[in-house]
Amino acid sequence: MSIHAPTPLSCTIIAKNESDRLARCIEAVAGLVDEIVVVDSGSTDDTVAIAAHLGARVLHNAWTGYGPQKRFAEAAATHDWIFNLDADEVVSAALVHEVRALMAQPPPLAAYRVRIRNVYPGRSKPNLLAETNHYVRLYNKRVVRFRDSPVHDTVDTRAVTVGRLKAAVSHFSGRSFEHIEQKYEAYTTLQAQTLRKPAWWLMLRLPFEYPSVFVRYYLLRGHFTGGRNGFTASRIAARVRVNRLRKMLAARDELRTRRSGGPQA
Repeated sequence: MSIHAPTPLSCTIIAKNESDRLARCIEAVAGLVDEIVVVDSGSTDDTVAIAAHLGARVLHNAWTGYGPQKRFAEAAATHDWIFNLDADEVVSAALVHEVRALMAQPPPLAAYRVRIRNVYPGRSKPNLLAETNHYVRLYNKRVVRFRDSPVHDTVDTRAVTVGRLKAAVSHFSGRSFEHIEQKYEAYTTLQAQTLRKPAWWLMLRLPFEYPSVFVRYYLLRGHFTGGRNGFTASRIAARVRVNRLRKMLAARDELRTRRSGGPQA
């Protein structure tokens, strides 16, 4: 029986002004990965100093969007296998054990989805039925990579078979609900500038967006188990999605005005 050395693994993290959250993110994977690459896009707090103190290799790259920023981190990583995290995420001990076992031999697949469980502001762990997403975060960059899109923060797996890990990452998305709403609004503004949908589609969807999104988040995504926090999170999601449609309509009007040479006197 042949014995393989563990497959080397790089952890990539993009960050800006994350001095209050980055340390937990790095410390959770410090004993798992062979290197940690932090790509900073212009922090004005202690993010860079904290990352360097904890042994990360810190690089600067001006913000060009989610996809390009993560692709920059991929390219900077020494190893082919990437474990991508956001600075506000903390890997569970169970996931560390699961990834270590997987990387003990050459992994049979080129990409694996990871459970990302959201944590309400002020809480230390996810709710019982916390909103959960499954994203490709562990992958071989020679086979798959992040999309080169400023708004789509996803790995393009094409026709590659994707595995799924069982353990989870805790996502401390917002320092407060106000912070979460600000992040959503900034993201939807970027979407409105880059996504194009027909005006009739946007107008048809607008009256139904708030109730449909609220029901989807509150019931289908399990926020009803979060009490007042779950109700607030669902309302914010619905309100932001309505605003996204309005921003997209405004962007269409602005584009049409520019193409016509501006408003007539």
